[in-house]
Amino acid sequence: MKNYKSERANARKKAKELVSKMTLLEKASQLKYDASPVKRLGVPTYNYWNEALHGVARAGAATMFPQAIGMAAAFDEDAMKRVGDIIATEGRAKYNEYAKHDDRDIYKGLTFWSPNVNIFRDPRWGRGHETYGEDPYLTSRLGISFVEGIQGDGPVMKAAACAKHFAVHSGPEAIRHEFDAKATKKDMWETYLPAFEALVTEADVEAVMGAYNRTNGEPCCGHKYLMEDVLRGKWNFDGHYVSDCWAIKDFHENHEVTKNARESAALALKRGCDVNCGNTYLHLMAAVEDGLITEEEITRSAERLLTTRFLLGLFDGSEYDNIPYEAVEYKEHLEAAVEMARKGCVLLKNDGVLPLDKSKLKTIGVVGPNANSRAALIGNYHGTASRYITVLEGIQNEVGEDVRILYSEGCHLSKDRVENLAWSQDRISEAVITAENSDVVIICVGLDETLEGEEGDTGNSDASGDKKDLHLPKVQEELIETVTAVGKPTIVVLMAGSAIDLSYADGNCNGILQAWYPGARGGKAVADLLFGKVSPSGKLPVTFYRNLEGMPEFTDYSMKNRTYRYMESEALYPFGYGLTYGNVKVKDAKVLNQVTVDSDIELEVIVENTGRDTEEVVQIYIKDVDSPFAVRNYSLCGFKRIEVKEGESKKVNFTISNKAMMVVDEQGERYVDSKHFTLFAGVSQPDSRSKALIGKTPVEVQVML
Repeated sequence: MKNYKSERANARKKAKELVSKMTLLEKASQLKYDASPVKRLGVPTYNYWNEALHGVARAGAATMFPQAIGMAAAFDEDAMKRVGDIIATEGRAKYNEYAKHDDRDIYKGLTFWSPNVNIFRDPRWGRGHETYGEDPYLTSRLGISFVEGIQGDGPVMKAAACAKHFAVHSGPEAIRHEFDAKATKKDMWETYLPAFEALVTEADVEAVMGAYNRTNGEPCCGHKYLMEDVLRGKWNFDGHYVSDCWAIKDFHENHEVTKNARESAALALKRGCDVNCGNTYLHLMAAVEDGLITEEEITRSAERLLTTRFLLGLFDGSEYDNIPYEAVEYKEHLEAAVEMARKGCVLLKNDGVLPLDKSKLKTIGVVGPNANSRAALIGNYHGTASRYITVLEGIQNEVGEDVRILYSEGCHLSKDRVENLAWSQDRISEAVITAENSDVVIICVGLDETLEGEEGDTGNSDASGDKKDLHLPKVQEELIETVTAVGKPTIVVLMAGSAIDLSYADGNCNGILQAWYPGARGGKAVADLLFGKVSPSGKLPVTFYRNLEGMPEFTDYSMKNRTYRYMESEALYPFGYGLTYGNVKVKDAKVLNQVTVDSDIELEVIVENTGRDTEEVVQIYIKDVDSPFAVRNYSLCGFKRIEVKEGESKKVNFTISNKAMMVVDEQGERYVDSKHFTLFAGVSQPDSRSKALIGKTPVEVQVML
């Protein structure tokens, strides 16, 4: 981790000096997301709003990695850091050239409003695919790596990352502007806050973005407890705080905690919101005149924002100024994106149909609305790729002229017909015909950003938002059932960013591959896995529930019966689950040190592979045996992606943080409250469903303090 403490002190000194020369109006003009120029001082305009969730977004060409949830499924910290570094490199390359042409528009700066480290607590949330899943530990580790990659290790910050949306924010989308997310102190500190804490205290993330909603009565962009007591107080956050877009106007228009725009601007500024994505801070001068805020408070925020710009070397220059435009979609970057997709795809079922042997196939049927869809490759918050490879194209490229490919769209993504003047399900007979004339059928179904995403997001073609349930659109479920009934071997490739009810496919199809939104050239990765060039190795970062029975209402932020740590029922596909073409098993595990209340746990794990070469994710879970404050089940506390050759035995060492032994009580306090812990070391979590699916049981290790 690069700590910018010394560099920040120098940057802050320069920022203070620069801001001291500004008038009050000039200072206030720096607090908008589209900061005004101060030409007399040599300060150009700067737009803080840029997106880089899985590649530089919304500003033209860039390498498009899998959507965040798909990268999370790789369970690979090193790969996440590399992704962040590539994004920062391409962002610099684009910024350098845009600046030369005096193009300082939105989405063209170096302050990336990524990553999204909210917890995917409920499968209905439309933005869940922007996150790293349901587990705070996994989210923390991957978020740290991504931030480190974005911000770099040099004396100048390569780009500035932003942890969002602070805090306790994960739907519903439709009411986010007036909603009050009520969470107990225990749930906040056990689930909703740890990832933010990790990014601030361990990764030195440069920015934090507040959420739209209220949390426990206070709007998140004007929240005393979250912003003052926790973020700036307990965690000593030194960077800048940004509002979500037009969230501050919600204070008076929807939350009704203030009376007008001046009061809203004043409240946000006093709490420490430095830059307003929106236009409410246009009322700052009026708020000063009304005595609601002081010039000193405006100065404070202006200094924080200019400190970031100095850290980025935007006034003094840096080594990054020489990154050429050729870095955009550089060959190695594109290869890294495909590799990330391979690592993140999760094999959910395989009765032996996979990998496909093209030498034994004459005709492959490819059907489904996502088979040749570019939208299904890229999710939301995406850039523009110079080339896209859909699943259909990936399969065609793989088999060449050796195997005939029959294709049918099968159905519309969600509507009851493809052609407006046609009968309902006008493509389904073609899909049946395709299946009848094929040796094996690959059914590509799922969603895209028009069906799950952000409410009213300007990047979406429709105001998508949340899902109502776990089902695919009815036309797609009918397609799967009709094609499967033909009786040919069938493989479902699911392209979606959230848990889907796959009960029918699980019972009736031969193979299921969860491909998420695999990136611009994700079809190549899918083909590589289907035909066995690479073994699948991704793991689910979310639980695939059988149904929503027993889960709290979507508006209820209680963690009861949510996620693998608290659920009471059996999952269809559990968190941490994923098959490979190999056969890796944990043979033994032992603690190497004398564990105390204050120590970490040093764990040695022995794995062996009796199948083909593969990568695998070794997972460590911990259960507090004694404390009444322990989570209901157990928690992930370690993971490592490893490569294991056929017949190879390998030793893998883990350092399990002391924090893993801590519980959170009802007051939100953390401490070790037990003398007895069980560690589980395996290639899945230790639940009965995972054991049944993979035929392996994690090794248990008892730890006594």
